[in-house]
This record gives sequence, C-alpha cells and structure tokens, in this order.
Amino acid sequence: MIEADLHDVYGVDVEAPGLLRERSWRWLRLRIAGLLSCDSRTHRHFNPPET
Repeated sequence: MIEADLHDVYGVDVEAPGLLRERSWRWLRLRIAGLLSCDSRTHRHFNPPET
C-alpha cells in the first residue's frame, strides 16, 4: 500500500536500483507522513470513513 502510494503521489519507484540507499530515513519518513495527509490508500487505511 505504501509502495503504491509513493509511486502514485510522488512518482517514487522504490524498486529503482540504489534509490533508497541514496536517500535518508528522514526523506522516506517525511514522504510516508505526507501520505497520511493527502488522499491516498495509506490515509484511507488509517482514517476510514465513518459509517
């Protein structure tokens, strides 16, 4: 879910060779946190609509 959202929202392909080695944990953490504040699978998973 997070991997798909990173691609859809930020255009980040985590399978790209060396990408995650070149980035810091802070870089990844900020993008994942950003997924929680936009319309994404991750956001909907942790904030389901009230029924």
